[in-house]
Amino acid sequence: MTSQTLSSSASSPVPPEPIDIEQAEAALIEHYPRLVRLGYLVLPPALGRHRRVLTAHALAQRSLPRGRAATETPPLPTQRGYGGRTADPGYAYVRLRVLRAALTAERPRRIGRWELSWLPRVPPPLPQVLGLRLFPRSGGADELALDQALCTVSGAARAAYVLRDLEGMADADVRKLLAAAGVDDPHAALTEANGVRSPAGSRDRSLLESVEFDPCSLQARPTDLMRRRQHGRAAIAAVAALAVCGLLLGLPGDTWGRDGAAAPAYARNPAAQRALDPAKLHQVRPAAWQSSARTDFSAWPARGELTGDKELLRRALAVWARPGGQVNVTATPGTQAGPAAGPAQLLYAGEVDGASVVLLHDGLRVVRYAEPRGGEKGPVGLDFARTDTADTASSTAVLLTRSDGNARYLTAPWVTDVTVLNLLKPGDDGRVVKRREDGVTDPVTSPPLGQQRCGVWPALRITAQGGAKPYLLTDLGELTPARLTHGAPDAEPRDALGSAARASLARTACHLSTVSGGGVRTVNSWVFAEQRLPEGDGKASWVCTRAETWRGPGSRVLAQFQAPGKKPGTPGAVTAQAADSPVCGPRDQRVLSGVLWKSSEGDWHLLAAGSEPVASITATGGVTGSSDERLLAVPAKKGAQAELSATLKDGGELGPLK
Repeated sequence: MTSQTLSSSASSPVPPEPIDIEQAEAALIEHYPRLVRLGYLVLPPALGRHRRVLTAHALAQRSLPRGRAATETPPLPTQRGYGGRTADPGYAYVRLRVLRAALTAERPRRIGRWELSWLPRVPPPLPQVLGLRLFPRSGGADELALDQALCTVSGAARAAYVLRDLEGMADADVRKLLAAAGVDDPHAALTEANGVRSPAGSRDRSLLESVEFDPCSLQARPTDLMRRRQHGRAAIAAVAALAVCGLLLGLPGDTWGRDGAAAPAYARNPAAQRALDPAKLHQVRPAAWQSSARTDFSAWPARGELTGDKELLRRALAVWARPGGQVNVTATPGTQAGPAAGPAQLLYAGEVDGASVVLLHDGLRVVRYAEPRGGEKGPVGLDFARTDTADTASSTAVLLTRSDGNARYLTAPWVTDVTVLNLLKPGDDGRVVKRREDGVTDPVTSPPLGQQRCGVWPALRITAQGGAKPYLLTDLGELTPARLTHGAPDAEPRDALGSAARASLARTACHLSTVSGGGVRTVNSWVFAEQRLPEGDGKASWVCTRAETWRGPGSRVLAQFQAPGKKPGTPGAVTAQAADSPVCGPRDQRVLSGVLWKSSEGDWHLLAAGSEPVASITATGGVTGSSDERLLAVPAKKGAQAELSATLKDGGELGPLK
């Protein structure tokens, strides 16, 4: 009996001490950015980023107890804080208040037992920041993928995910805290949160700690909360005055006018102010490229009939520095979309296809700004492409506009001739593309990116001054077209303009859609083996295609089997694909691939081929056979599954490309 009594006494929780307002305010001030981030992540995405930022700050600032002498007891005194430590009671209290308020924003309104989910929700009148729209800074592709995943789950599931990933809380503590915040089924919320997949990849901290989810990225901090409670009217007047001052300080000068689609400014950094001044844009002399030591974007002169339109240039620079919510911003993977560090170089400003277009270059990126002609209201676009290691060939052309299946380019000043070819026709000599005096081309048909039908694949053959060999470029859905080359990676690849290269590229072109939109700089194809087909069906080629990106990582590799076809442009069969692999490049030229092939007589065969370092090939599993050379052909059955392996000339082993 004594033992049972002692056990019962020991397990009884000790009532926590009440939380007074000073303790809660100290926790709020110390952990303010983290509490605002928590509220921002849990609030409904339907509010929009601007309203979520303002509401998250309001929730954090309203999380204090009622009354100066109020004493309240935290319902969960043993909550865990971020980093695995036991949460400070004051922090645990205000965290619960923020969480409860954020979850309430998504619940349907009720009057008694009646639910009013059908009634549209009107945004609260306060808080308001007149003339400003606030957005956290943009992160990378991983942060965007996680944000989209969190938008698809309920508020309770978002709260569970955030508490577990950001606060480091165990599932049991998460369930307790959700129940205290008013969630009806915490277990179901955790189960739903388990379905949110964080993007793969190594990282040293949670993605939720990124600037993408930081509503305090503008260094927003609360005022004196106690004084504001005691002097409500004075605080409201102060907030209004600060909003007006912020709007006035955001204007670079009295005569600059409005900023068009740009979000209001919030800082007066000297370098940033210089970058916003159209008069400080760097404009290269028209003939400077002829004597320049470098022939890349830095040698491009400023062209176009609107290079003197200061209002257009000012709007373009302002939108670049702080794009508003109505601006459509795109960036190739690995390209930062932030403002320029200083005055940029003007490449072009003019009217093209009903739009006013400005091209800028800051040494690392090409930036395209487009608005309706004449500054009229309408959609505004801001596009970024990485060009930090551009050479003469990759600085040949930049996309100006793309509409109705056509595209216009601005060509480099050293370009003397532009011809459009159909890659699906190896014998096509092409047609000359006319250009304006400022280097803008006539409309050129765009490739069928993302379309099922592939009846034509245009490419540009560029001829430059100085006797250099022509370049072959194609549009892969980005500002800078990709260069197409052909040849083994152990030698310097050449532009795919020879007859053999054009014949191979004709059967590869329709597969280029798989590498579009990835920030591709060059695409090189090479025939790593040729094989006589069984039953006298001719000779097939094994082709490896490698797409290199501007940023380095993100390369794509395709292995193809190109059997003899009736039409030159018949796509080859893709036998294997790989991403972020050195295969088919200068670092690794060892390739092995196989395919099930049906002869003209209706018989099935397993065919395999390896590149030059391969000495022998062996097939096991559903098909067995071996060859003492780098080509293999053995009879097989339809649908057979086989495992391939190869022995290298140096004694090593090699598996098929995957």
